[in-house]
Amino acid sequence: MKFSVFQVSRRGGREKNEDRMGYCYTRESGLFVLADGMGGHPEGEVAAQIAIQTVSALFQREAKPALSSVPDFLASALLAAHHQILRYASDKGMADSPRTTLVMAVVQDGRAHWIHCGDSRLYMVRAGELVTRTRDHSYQELRAAALPGMDKFNRNVLFTCLGSPTKPIYDVTGPVPLSQGDRLLLCSDGLWGVLDDTFIARGLGRQTVANAVPDLVEDALRKAGDTSDNVTVVAMEWETPDTFQSTQGVSTDSISEDVFASTIQAGPLDGFVDDLDDEAIERSIAEINEAIRRSAARKA
Repeated sequence: MKFSVFQVSRRGGREKNEDRMGYCYTRESGLFVLADGMGGHPEGEVAAQIAIQTVSALFQREAKPALSSVPDFLASALLAAHHQILRYASDKGMADSPRTTLVMAVVQDGRAHWIHCGDSRLYMVRAGELVTRTRDHSYQELRAAALPGMDKFNRNVLFTCLGSPTKPIYDVTGPVPLSQGDRLLLCSDGLWGVLDDTFIARGLGRQTVANAVPDLVEDALRKAGDTSDNVTVVAMEWETPDTFQSTQGVSTDSISEDVFASTIQAGPLDGFVDDLDDEAIERSIAEINEAIRRSAARKA
């Protein structure tokens, strides 16, 4: 695999940064992840940190060096992150649990898969044009879909997230074949809430990700002014072996099968997420398998 990648997170006008992001990879698979801790609940930054640490740890455990099933991994990892946040709240005796959005993508075998819960987004851009983006789990998006009765809801209200008492709703997309030069951008609402989709796609398509991402982040901060939310982005450009020349690039062709690299730091939670709750993970996997069984039974 060969790809270029760039990540940045800015606090904006908020007192603290509750966004977290990062990427990790093996010889044959790459994971890109972003979480936006939710205000209005305690310790949103902790929920975001737990989420990215959990999925990173599971990726390291299962990508040997490739994932056996990318869709199964994405769903199981998201639910495991949800359970880890609830476990944290229970262990701390918290009356209200921390909550976060989550979006993550896996690139493997020249194809991309992604999953999201909440309103952190993924954009796929080809030749400066928007190919697709995730649809937020918010009442704003439901209203945009012309569902009756949705116009009375606040557009910023999410109807699902990680860490809530109810099981999170999520969408899985893929596999999507990648062409040389395709870009995937994962971002918090501090970016897309200020810049429209066309502006983001064109900005990402005009330059390398190392140049485009800082420009987009600065545009969002400048436009929002003193009221800016946290702005966080991690973006990847896919490149074939014959055209890989970027100084910002990552090449996995020369690394051995047991190598795992990551930009995701343990942060303030050392010893918590490293000791993954295997029972919660097994419950997550069982939930996925049961959902697959019910789906197959309906089709039959």
